[in-house]
Amino acid sequence: MKENLYDLMDWSDIEGIQYADLDCPRCTLGPSVYKGKTLIQLYVPEAVSVSVKFEKGRKVYPAEKMDDGFFAVLVSGTDNGRYQVIAEYEDGSSTISYDPYQFDSVLPLEELKSFNAGVNYEIYKYLGAHKRVIDGVKGVSFGVWAPFAERVSVVGDFNHWDGRKHMMNRIDDTGVFELFIPGIGEGELYKYEIKQYGGKVVLKADPYAFAAQKRPDNASIIANISKFTWTDNVWMKKRLDADCKSQPMSIYEVHLGSWKKPEMEGVEEKERFYNYREIAPLLADYVKKMHYTHIELMPVMEHPFDGSWGYQVTGYYAPTARYGSPEDFAWFMNYMHEQGIAVILDWVPAHFPKDEFGLAKFDGTCLYEHADPRQGEHPHWGTLIYNYARPEVKNFLIANALFWAEQYHADGIRMDAVASMLYLDYGKNDGEWVANIYGGNENLDAVSFLKELNTQFKKRKNGAVVIAEESTAWPMVTGSPEEGLGFDFKWNMGWMNDFTGYMQCDPYFRKDNYNQLTFSMIYAYSENFVLVLSHDEVVHGKGSMIQKMPGAEEILRFSNLRAAYTFMYMHPGKKLLFMGQEFAAYREWSEERELDWASLDAEKHIHMQDFVRELNRLYQTEPALYALDQSPEGFEWINNTTYLRSICAFIRKTENPEDTLLVFCNFDTIPQARYKFGVPYPGTCKEILNSDDDKYDGYGMVNTREITAKEEECDGREHSISIKMGPVSVSVWKYVKQEEEEKKEKKEEKEEKEEKNERKDK
Repeated sequence: MKENLYDLMDWSDIEGIQYADLDCPRCTLGPSVYKGKTLIQLYVPEAVSVSVKFEKGRKVYPAEKMDDGFFAVLVSGTDNGRYQVIAEYEDGSSTISYDPYQFDSVLPLEELKSFNAGVNYEIYKYLGAHKRVIDGVKGVSFGVWAPFAERVSVVGDFNHWDGRKHMMNRIDDTGVFELFIPGIGEGELYKYEIKQYGGKVVLKADPYAFAAQKRPDNASIIANISKFTWTDNVWMKKRLDADCKSQPMSIYEVHLGSWKKPEMEGVEEKERFYNYREIAPLLADYVKKMHYTHIELMPVMEHPFDGSWGYQVTGYYAPTARYGSPEDFAWFMNYMHEQGIAVILDWVPAHFPKDEFGLAKFDGTCLYEHADPRQGEHPHWGTLIYNYARPEVKNFLIANALFWAEQYHADGIRMDAVASMLYLDYGKNDGEWVANIYGGNENLDAVSFLKELNTQFKKRKNGAVVIAEESTAWPMVTGSPEEGLGFDFKWNMGWMNDFTGYMQCDPYFRKDNYNQLTFSMIYAYSENFVLVLSHDEVVHGKGSMIQKMPGAEEILRFSNLRAAYTFMYMHPGKKLLFMGQEFAAYREWSEERELDWASLDAEKHIHMQDFVRELNRLYQTEPALYALDQSPEGFEWINNTTYLRSICAFIRKTENPEDTLLVFCNFDTIPQARYKFGVPYPGTCKEILNSDDDKYDGYGMVNTREITAKEEECDGREHSISIKMGPVSVSVWKYVKQEEEEKKEKKEEKEEKEEKNERKDK
């Protein structure tokens, strides 16, 4: 028998298996038919004896040792069913397991072909690690795209990280390697051991892994993300019907690791993190208290370096282990929805880090990145740029964005650094970039990618919005994918830079920079904008928002900040404030420590927090502040020329005149005891918010009485009112409803009548 078996062996392939060189071990290992019998070839390194036991019978078939670690057995019949391998070792230990090479590929070829074509937007259901049951045998199927690899193995604790034991099989010309490994399950650590093009052997994390180790470790973890039971069906149905552009959107931008930190004795502050389940109620209660409609999480995808804030992603499909498991993150998202809070996730398709365990030179070639460093690297960031022209890379990213919206119910995806994607010369000097085929600096492949991504979001109708952080004047970022890029919203970086620059000016010099205050309305309706005062404004030496404000005295600095926030909330566009800005945190933000909540021991910070809460409440209750954000019909200047006094005024409105709001701004330190403004029509107005109110620690120059417009021309209008304005303040007014005026008149008539009767009686 032994001699016959030797004759049946393909010794070149056996040598390839022993040296872990084969890309199709199933061609040799596992069962094969030979003259009405079943030949089973096994490679069990370090075993001294191996036997085979079929499920259909009790008989055990000893295998012959053909070479070091290599065993074979010839069994009668060709339909013997599944079998287990019993291996014994020198130390007396033994193992019993199903031979993985007896299982055919579970990855449908048509799914992989559509991935190769760049159109499989649920490829994460096939690639990566997935628990499966095949013929009653439980295990995990693995799939990874590494077309130029010489060999790929799955390694982990389950095989002592030995790349010889579970070599994967290449599937045709798809570039995908697969293997089903019986007997392992959720929670197991794993990586891919890749013999790269050129022969170098490296360990790579799974690009499609649903979970990963907490840094500094970086192995992938087998996880089942389908076991969580969602209870946000009502929310998800509601968001499908929502018109986000005509609804209020007040966003609280949050870095989960530093918003708040738990007390942990003996643990450095930077190493202390709440679990997703622990922080969810704390954050939700605060967000509801502050009347925000949305939170935006800085990237929660796995990343190795805390100082990147999550913007250098290595685990695109894995919520970071810093705060818990995938199930914990699902619980967080579900809880937020149950509390009526929408969640936007920051997402980073613009670049990725060079860490060896990540995507860089994945199979020995520049697979995910461009080979030419002029196209494939950000010299100033030290990161790599995706090759958007490669269908599989484009597929990886689009599927990932959809994954967070559909599998984790994210209500929005905010795309980071879009400008760096659009321009080939972004952050580069002459000679450091390559022009497109037309000689221009536009990245045509990235444009195509963005259009396709936004097209898919709209086609799939999942109700999630896509927001671009785009800092240039690229046209029609929020135009349709056919005419523009297809985003729902764009961060208004121009407004942020201009307005913060204006507010940082000493009030004496603001008259010389008045255009920074008013210029935004020139282009306000060119895109669907979100006004942002983001984390980017309070890091890297820029100072906190309160530190930016001029003024020798604190009362003036706080007045400046309240005026700034009020102007922002009254200006067309959705709103975003970074955490800590709502209570005027003094220190710059750092990811290593929690927010300076101790600031709220001081009244001025409490009052600032109260003021922002009131701004959010007013913003949500007044349709004029959001309903026509994207239409010029929702805004009208009253005065945008009084630059010498740093004064301006405007109207916010809807199609219903009763919703009309009047906004009067004084950005000078000189108060105005009686300043006249034109108003759109006659009637009585009342002040509904004043940033100078003394209950917010202002100077107290408020207008307590209702004012009826006089038929006196001002600002080119037939009617006007005269109001008080405190130093550096914004005042918001609303017309008194007609029925209220009528009640007032009737009351006055009644009082007058009663007075007359009293006089008669006397």
